[in-house]
Amino acid sequence: METKRNKNKRFRKKIMFAHVIISGFVQGVGYRQFVKKTARNLNINGWARNIDHGRVEAGLAGPKEKIEEALKMLKKGPFLAEVKDVQIEWEDKEPDLNGFEIIV
Repeated sequence: METKRNKNKRFRKKIMFAHVIISGFVQGVGYRQFVKKTARNLNINGWARNIDHGRVEAGLAGPKEKIEEALKMLKKGPFLAEVKDVQIEWEDKEPDLNGFEIIV
């Protein structure tokens, strides 16, 4: 017999995690804030931070369709950014993330 809990679990969208490295002219142009705003608009949890060689690293958690939608926007970036490359590593796990954080 299927319980209400099992039924809800069956219809719940699977949560994925994307580890993303963005390169190009993406530091000092509001790119991390752009990632945060994009993620919040799509109800995606995660984080973003600057890393070496002028790149930005981000972790995005949510339904795969929503993350893919965010990635399309991240490939364009904010007005002043020049995105050269976006590397994505998908992980089939449900990370313990709540909200979105910019790591300094």
